[in-house]
Amino acid sequence: MNIDLDDLRAFVATAEMRNFGAAADSIHLSQPALTRRIQKLESVLGVTLLDRTTRRVELTAVGRDFLGRARRLLDDFETSLLSVKEIAERRSGLVSIACIPTAAYYFLPDVVRAFNTAYPAIRIRIVDSGANEVLQSVLNREVDFGITLLGADDPDVLFAPLVEEPFMLACRKDHELAQRSEISWADLAEHRFITVGRSSGNRLIVDLGLGRAGIRSKWFYEVQHLSTSLGLVEAGLGIAALPRMSLPSGDHPTIASRPLIDPVVTRTVGLVRRLGVTLSPSAERFYGMMMDRWKDR
Repeated sequence: MNIDLDDLRAFVATAEMRNFGAAADSIHLSQPALTRRIQKLESVLGVTLLDRTTRRVELTAVGRDFLGRARRLLDDFETSLLSVKEIAERRSGLVSIACIPTAAYYFLPDVVRAFNTAYPAIRIRIVDSGANEVLQSVLNREVDFGITLLGADDPDVLFAPLVEEPFMLACRKDHELAQRSEISWADLAEHRFITVGRSSGNRLIVDLGLGRAGIRSKWFYEVQHLSTSLGLVEAGLGIAALPRMSLPSGDHPTIASRPLIDPVVTRTVGLVRRLGVTLSPSAERFYGMMMDRWKDR
């Protein structure tokens, strides 16, 4: 097949940015040249990788599968260009991690800092995505492993718990509920409640936890990201139930958090890796460091 690395770089850039103009700029090509490379790649493979509209570029099902393969091909090529001595001494390489955004802030900085000190030549790619996307990235072998809250019941992955945390009420400090030490879920019905969409793993956990207690939450605002929930809370538009690690640390000037009870709903965040897949030496080191730092907390 007459495919070169520049064709793969053009496809990966376009798939990641979902925009031909931005992708062309990122790899220093004109937009027509980038389009020709994508068309050539699709022609050689005999499949459509990207669906184009007037406003957006979307990956086809085949394109989503090929994206992980194309990234690995490019990464393998770049790694192969590193010095033979570095590879032999295992001082170079790449670690790819998919992670839910809240966990990326909570878990990764300390471990990344320590890992960089010990292995300064090993690069780290962090893909922050929703819980479902993290799990799929692991299953599709697009990343070495993931940090997420789904996967404990999946027979194709190994789920290693890191921390279990409760969902807490987030409200403004001048809100009436902030004057109480703890709040029941039933008490939220009288207030404008902010929730995340049904595609969110956090929404699934909350709905299941409340369902077992015979409670059905009634939302007024629905958003897609926990950070958006906090923004609406800070603006005084409503209250939200958020996992503890997504709440501001320390004494926030505007937002207060309080325990939610009856029932207490928790989520477990852990490491997921695909069963039967051997991690690279670099990824195995990082995975082990994550486990060592968090297993006793």
